[in-house]
Amino acid sequence: QVQLVESGGGLVQAGGSLRLSCAASGRTVGNFHMGWFRQAPGKEREFVAAITWSGERTSYADSVKGRFTISRDNAKNTVYLQMNTLKPEDTAAYYCAADRYTAGSVYYQWDHWGQGTQVTVSS
Repeated sequence: QVQLVESGGGLVQAGGSLRLSCAASGRTVGNFHMGWFRQAPGKEREFVAAITWSGERTSYADSVKGRFTISRDNAKNTVYLQMNTLKPEDTAAYYCAADRYTAGSVYYQWDHWGQGTQVTVSS
């Protein structure tokens, strides 16, 4: 089992930046693919970004491509999401996810989840 704790959310003006962190414990995160998803009120959880266990491959939702960057530091058991040029439509609860086998965009294929951190972007 792996436990995930997100941090770094907050309130930011449009055009600003935030960096989210996801600290893992329980098992070495280096054995897991890692991802970020988000969920706005009344909407389904949606894929944001993912990174393979080695960090060799990353993928992004079209809506964040060029603005967000996912990275990982396996020595620190931590995954990051750097979010730049934030827009009001990025407002959501952001969730970290881990899985041994998938790095895909379908949320229900991921096994382990954090509790989420709120990101609010004002216009």
